[in-house]
Amino acid sequence: MILKGKKEEIMRQIKVPVFPDRRFDVTRFGADSGGKTDSTAAFQQAIDEAHQKGGGRVTVPKGVFLTGALRLKSNVELHVTKDAVIRFSQNPADYLPAVLTRFEGVELYNYSPLIYAYEAENIAITGGGMLDGQADDRHWWPWKRGTNGQPSQEKDRDALFEMAERNVPVEERRFGTGHYLRPNFIQPYRCKNVFIQGVTVMNSPMWQIHPVLCENVTVDGVKVIGHGPNTDGVDPESCKSMIIKNCLFDNGDDCIAIKSGRNADGRRINVPSENIVIENNEMKDGHGGVTIGSEISGGVKNVFAEGNLMDSPNLDRALRIKTNSVRGGVLKNIYFYHNVVKSLKQEVIAIDMEYEEGDAGEFKPVVRGIEVDELKSAGGRYGIRVLAYDHSPVTGLKVTNSEINDVNIPMELKNVKDPVFSNLYINGKRYDSPEQ
Repeated sequence: MILKGKKEEIMRQIKVPVFPDRRFDVTRFGADSGGKTDSTAAFQQAIDEAHQKGGGRVTVPKGVFLTGALRLKSNVELHVTKDAVIRFSQNPADYLPAVLTRFEGVELYNYSPLIYAYEAENIAITGGGMLDGQADDRHWWPWKRGTNGQPSQEKDRDALFEMAERNVPVEERRFGTGHYLRPNFIQPYRCKNVFIQGVTVMNSPMWQIHPVLCENVTVDGVKVIGHGPNTDGVDPESCKSMIIKNCLFDNGDDCIAIKSGRNADGRRINVPSENIVIENNEMKDGHGGVTIGSEISGGVKNVFAEGNLMDSPNLDRALRIKTNSVRGGVLKNIYFYHNVVKSLKQEVIAIDMEYEEGDAGEFKPVVRGIEVDELKSAGGRYGIRVLAYDHSPVTGLKVTNSEINDVNIPMELKNVKDPVFSNLYINGKRYDSPEQ
């Protein structure tokens, strides 16, 4: 099978980095395992020394450690042992100086992600321990809407987006102190050979695992938990060759959201997300299980989601594609195979070009080649819902050998050209041709 072969080719190309057999225990550098004093300097010194000596494993032993922003460097594995907890500071000042990052698909200088790497190769975060961002209803999360007497991000967000539309140089997009754009948790930026395995990541200020412009990324066996605003689980953005497998997601936003930049800034960088495999994950709460968009102006292609289990009455959608004519982008070759949805709130399959701004821009989105096979689901408002434009209909939509049960509305198809339904059952009724 051609599609199966493409997925296997992607998986063969992705290699897990190997590190020199050197050990750097953070307590040897003065880190406090009792969790009473700040250990940022000790952690960073261990990482820097490992890097300077040609690489190795920086080990976090049993205990509780307090730290601010950490910067991973080439050939360094941060290994958080099973009984170790790293608690990240709730003080925004501990994430300065500002670094080059992205906020909702737009480049800027902002608070550092909690764990950051820039133009590094062969980096890893491993082990069975916990990374706790400590965001909550009093720290970081209130910036979303200005709750609990704290400022809102709205003014800064609008200013950043306006700068991007005017093509203000990124060097001049300076935020951080006195501004309220939340950082993400783990962000390798322009990195190659990234491996994240086994850890629990929880309570991020915002998106939790967010590789940007990276190549050859593996996220394996990670638990990603957080119910704050915009606490997506894994957000590959403009990344090439990535596997997300064997993970548990329980999030306040999308479990997995594939992105490629927002609007003018996404078109300026113009790097798609491509060759992404999503398999054998468990997804609980979230806006979407597997989501494409909405910051998708650079496009996406070749996404394979297979063998995933979704089960929560608080999960809104199983497969969600969201874009519009302000975002634009070409979204193609999305394969959703052999997935099981045990409970759901809204749409099982959703393709939405009316998202947010709707048809208000000049950048026609293209959505084609969306294939769903061997899907079994229960619950939800819609089985299949497509809201596309008459000037840009969805093409190549194919749903086969699937059972969608207990939905209120089997289908709503707006501007879909020649969809193929075969051996598709919705609420027990067989569909071999569209009802529009």
